[in-house]
Amino acid sequence: MDGVLDLGLLAINMTEISSLHEPVLLDRCIEILGEALTGDSAILVDGTLGLGGHSEAFLRKFPQLTLVGIDRDEKALKLAGERLAPFADRIHLVQAVYSDIPEVLAELGINLADAVLLDLGVSSMQLDQRERGFAYSFDAPLDMRMDGSSDLTAAAILNEYSEDELSRIFKVYGEERFARPIAKQIVKARTQTPFVHSKQLTEIISKIVPFIPGKSSGHPAKRVFQALRIEVNSELEILEETIPAVIDSLRVGGRVLVLSYQSLEDRIVKHALVAASNSSAPVDLPIELAEHAPVLRLVVRGAEKATAEEIQQNPRSASVRLRAAEKIRNAA
Repeated sequence: MDGVLDLGLLAINMTEISSLHEPVLLDRCIEILGEALTGDSAILVDGTLGLGGHSEAFLRKFPQLTLVGIDRDEKALKLAGERLAPFADRIHLVQAVYSDIPEVLAELGINLADAVLLDLGVSSMQLDQRERGFAYSFDAPLDMRMDGSSDLTAAAILNEYSEDELSRIFKVYGEERFARPIAKQIVKARTQTPFVHSKQLTEIISKIVPFIPGKSSGHPAKRVFQALRIEVNSELEILEETIPAVIDSLRVGGRVLVLSYQSLEDRIVKHALVAASNSSAPVDLPIELAEHAPVLRLVVRGAEKATAEEIQQNPRSASVRLRAAEKIRNAA
């Protein structure tokens, strides 16, 4: 965690910032988390601040609200800081990963949060910035780091990982059926020319992964790029640590809401929330002890999807899965 970010670091037109990213399921997020934000000194933690779209709406809706906005992407924090400048006396912006929520709150002198929002995945801004290397739709440096100060890049993975390691991350993180032949061809190609730009990778994948216009789902490179991004940023490992940390950081009656965009993320969120909402008592225990009682109550049964109307207005919401829960007791 690198500390609280100073505001006013970047001058940019507000309309331009808003147009870079439209928040997903905004009304539903406000409806669900708003139930926990009615107090005079309510605290909302936006663990994936991005460009601040969700946060801005909450700050306008709840005049008494204090926001703790967290993001590992320094550039996103600067842009969000400019967008949220009108609320400067009610916000704290911090560069950190969302698994650090307990430490962030402690450093700010905040005991517990009333609500936590996590909007997972890559923002439109990150996809559209060629130098970040997240997108497969144009040629760009193979970077993919959320935090530019970290060492591991997509290029380093492609040039240094073994065939077995590459195959594993493509299969596990990308759910790519052609993981092994893609990994094999990458290892062969890099002996001639190291991987530097995304076009080198997409050309290899396009020759291996069948693509049938009108039938295939998305670009042939979509799953491999997803897998690389997850590996570069340790996304799944961090998410597994985050949900328990979020639960510990909520007051009783506080709520957590998570927006996931791919099955691996959603599975982690689902398992963590469901486990905390069920009794942990052994099945053969005749009486449930207090320490085995559920810690959460599921606010949403299963995962909610975006409506057809929202998907039409905001295509990014097509794959979203919303899960939410309320804390009903402190863990022993």
